[in-house]
Amino acid sequence: MPARTSADLVLTADLVLTGGPVHTVDPVRPLATSVAVRGERIVAVGHDEVRDLIGPATEVVDLHGRLLVPGFQDAHAHPVGAGVERGLCDLSDADGAAAYAARVRAYADAHPERPWITGGGWSLEAFPGGTPDRRQLDSLVPDRPVYLVNRDHHGAWANTRALDIAGITRYTPDPADGRIERDADGRPTGMLQEGAMRLVADHVPTVTPEEQLAGLLRAQAVLHSLGVTAWQDALLGDHASTADPAPAYRRAVEQGLLTARVRGALWWDRARGTEQLPELLARREEFTLGTVNCHTVKIMQDGIAENHTAAMLAPYLTACGCASGNAGISFVDPAELAGIVTRLDAEDFQVHFHALGDRAVREALDAVEAALRANGRRDNRHHLAHLQVVDAADVPRFRALGATATVQPLWAAHEPQMDELTIPFLGEERAARQYPFADLVHGGATLAAGSDWPVSSPDPIAALHTAVNRRQHGSDRPVFLPEQRITLAAALTAYTAGSAHVNHLDDTGVIAPGRLADLVVLDRDVFARPAEEIALARVEQTFVGGRRVHHAPDA
Repeated sequence: MPARTSADLVLTADLVLTGGPVHTVDPVRPLATSVAVRGERIVAVGHDEVRDLIGPATEVVDLHGRLLVPGFQDAHAHPVGAGVERGLCDLSDADGAAAYAARVRAYADAHPERPWITGGGWSLEAFPGGTPDRRQLDSLVPDRPVYLVNRDHHGAWANTRALDIAGITRYTPDPADGRIERDADGRPTGMLQEGAMRLVADHVPTVTPEEQLAGLLRAQAVLHSLGVTAWQDALLGDHASTADPAPAYRRAVEQGLLTARVRGALWWDRARGTEQLPELLARREEFTLGTVNCHTVKIMQDGIAENHTAAMLAPYLTACGCASGNAGISFVDPAELAGIVTRLDAEDFQVHFHALGDRAVREALDAVEAALRANGRRDNRHHLAHLQVVDAADVPRFRALGATATVQPLWAAHEPQMDELTIPFLGEERAARQYPFADLVHGGATLAAGSDWPVSSPDPIAALHTAVNRRQHGSDRPVFLPEQRITLAAALTAYTAGSAHVNHLDDTGVIAPGRLADLVVLDRDVFARPAEEIALARVEQTFVGGRRVHHAPDA
């Protein structure tokens, strides 16, 4: 073999990963065994011929049969808030009321300097009816206010001191977009639902810019360790459960600390109308820089099923199985929503809907349809997140309107919260229409995937497992609506190419020449093993633009 010349060296790769398998998610070449990277982009995908690009300065990663896939992308997450919570009173990995009590007391004892005890991550199923009581916190922290957001961030648990500071009494009316839970005598219990959270949250000390940046970096490290190379932050703005994350992203970019690609969804203030559009345009300009793009607006159209604020076409049932008269809340008047979305679409904003109940899904799709009629197709790629209950008539509308279905696969399983707080109040017919992943795929919808972290785990592999098996790993509960299982290939496509589509990252999401080298090495080929073992896989290496951002210490 003749010696290489200097001209040959110019054509060699900086990085070659070989010894596959490689699942490319590229329909042109779905399977390969070798990938070459030069700079931040993929230059070759194939088999033995790719090895010709190996030169003396090329880093070679021998996969030894491990699986290479595109970088995962989370289409709906709250990383900054999740990272900040991990530095506060973090209950997310505690199990049950007794464990929460021990964690709260230990945190309060360890931080006597904090005027408030804040944090969150507790689960609804740990308390009867999903509603804890202020007196439980009073016994743990009698001398300071306590405010703890629950895992889904649609409710919060406050002690008496916090309620007093906020001036909440039996005579305080419920806000239009929320509810103060009360006992039989009308006294607030300390559980605040949806918009009622703001009554106390407005008095909580603001998270400092340093804490926000530290939270972002903490979250970024977690996500990279799980193979996530890009995400859509589903709430940039002030909200009852978090401070505005946007400045943290700006600081991270300016300091060269952000290694992920981020699509930021600017928060739509549902108490206001289109007069806020100039502010959103200004924020889009201010916070779009580096690898952060803020051309999305988040509209929360409804709440959640567990507290009966998800907007339903028919009322919830009561504990006795009777119609309740409550069909949930449409946070934005449906008559106004179409005009709002049309205006946003005309300004080239993508709209990211929180739409969980079947009525909210229909209202969101109606708004997308109105924008399409008024503006034509503008490639803004509007998407609806959560989709717990979807009416059968609305399934084909996703394809027809070009609206993406953004799902959280981990939720599509029997778990205490589902079985105790949701299914009995939906009724048999609606409960059978929950998280219709297979229906959406077969109906031609583009599927994207996300975690809603810190609501649930940010681990894409756990999500893939649940999407395929409709049961979380290790659970002994029945398979949840098995007819809605999807293939591993479809689930992986949703968590890579599907989310890349939603994030407008068109040069990512698949492994193909010319694409950015956002890559993940798994410790096994999950396609060659039983579906019940998907969750056992672990991420060994993560690359963003050809740069290694995670390497498991034991890999």
